Amino acid sequence: MIFGSKGEKFIASSNTNVVQPDMFPDDKLGQLDVVKTTVIKSFEKKQTKLTVNHPGRNPLPDNLRREVITLQPDEDVSNLKVVGEEIKEVLEYQPGELYVKKIIRPEYIKPSADGLTAKRVIAPLPAMPLEKSIAGSSLLTHLLVSKFVDHQPVYRQLGIFKRQNVTINQSTVSGWIKDAVTLVEPVYNLHCKEVLNTNYLNADETTIKVLDKNKKARPNGSSGRGTIHQGYYWVYYDTQRKLALFDYQPGRGALYPKAMLHNFKGYLQADGYDAYETFDKVDGVTTLCCWAHARRKFFEALEYDKYYGQMLLGQVQSLYKIEDWCRDHHYTPEQIKAYRQQYAVPILENMHDNLQIFLTKTLPKSPLGKAITYTLKRWEKLCVYTTNGILQIDNNLVENSIRPVALGRKNYLFAGSHERAQDAAMLYSLFATCRLHNINPEQWLTNLFENINSTSKENLHYLLPQNYTETFTRK
Repeated sequence: MIFGSKGEKFIASSNTNVVQPDMFPDDKLGQLDVVKTTVIKSFEKKQTKLTVNHPGRNPLPDNLRREVITLQPDEDVSNLKVVGEEIKEVLEYQPGELYVKKIIRPEYIKPSADGLTAKRVIAPLPAMPLEKSIAGSSLLTHLLVSKFVDHQPVYRQLGIFKRQNVTINQSTVSGWIKDAVTLVEPVYNLHCKEVLNTNYLNADETTIKVLDKNKKARPNGSSGRGTIHQGYYWVYYDTQRKLALFDYQPGRGALYPKAMLHNFKGYLQADGYDAYETFDKVDGVTTLCCWAHARRKFFEALEYDKYYGQMLLGQVQSLYKIEDWCRDHHYTPEQIKAYRQQYAVPILENMHDNLQIFLTKTLPKSPLGKAITYTLKRWEKLCVYTTNGILQIDNNLVENSIRPVALGRKNYLFAGSHERAQDAAMLYSLFATCRLHNINPEQWLTNLFENINSTSKENLHYLLPQNYTETFTRK
């Protein structure tokens, strides 16, 4: 139960009106005569031919470097004619390579016309991400991508380097990462403006443990320094442009999303958490809730009341089938709205009637009673999605963006400080956007480090992940 796969997949019964069957139908115990018979049947072994249509092995990509090895027969073939060849490709691996880029700049002396003075002539040093540092763009990229995409803590990366006979002090690498994030910060700030400049956002939050070195002593006199603080990543997702934004805050109060979204106007979709209900009174903001959270309540109530639980889950499943149809047929927002109005609205009206009836037939504090109360309390917000084709039925897209954080915190356990937690939020935002746009994060971040110091503020948007192309030219 701890390590097994879990899911909320619901398979509806073929007949939802079936009641619990009798334990002993047609009970006629004592009326039957037991007759013992022996049936002998000849055995015949059948030969079946198994036909397997195997698609074959996937070809190896052409962009991989090929190491060609030609094997000649042992006998003399100098006078023989080649009639063909057999080729076998074997996929091999060698660890990532650390190498030194040695930049040599010849220095020249150019005498002046009068011959009395001389001018020093030397090529300018290429732009470096960190001045007076030996860390190049690709190394900084590898450190950050390994930690925040591949979830490898820094000390593990340094252990890998050490096996390649390269020893680097961990405090030195920590300084590199801190300075590298400072370079990324202007791009992150621009990314924030891009994400919040929309009319529809998904919102959610997830926990992150943070080492708080400034906590005061506890009342019992023991030291509180170095204790773990429960922080939160507030995540906002623009579903139309596929942009994710992480914002670290030390708490889970409503003041944090209100500060971030103080200029936002449009649709705000979240779960039933009370902090988002404060936006109900904000002019220009329409709040809506998530059907995935409501469905989860009914799924958890199945063990308590299977009959009513299956009936309600079947209706929720019908709502999702409508969404699948619209997605599979690539409907426009106008077509999605019309289709929902025609098919989803009647289902919702019938479901609302059922919820009110079932609430009178179950205990309020039971799992089913709590699920019904949860849904009815947010009913209007659960139905808002049918009024606009750009809206989603649930909040699953933003929750998918949060998953890398859950993997990361299992490996590095906590952030070193509140400042480092916000640094991680910057990188999570940009790397999540890379993933949503199918962009290689290593290529994008290397490009950013190579160009950030020479890119003007007006052209900074070229460095955003959603604007990245491999043919980027420095502006």
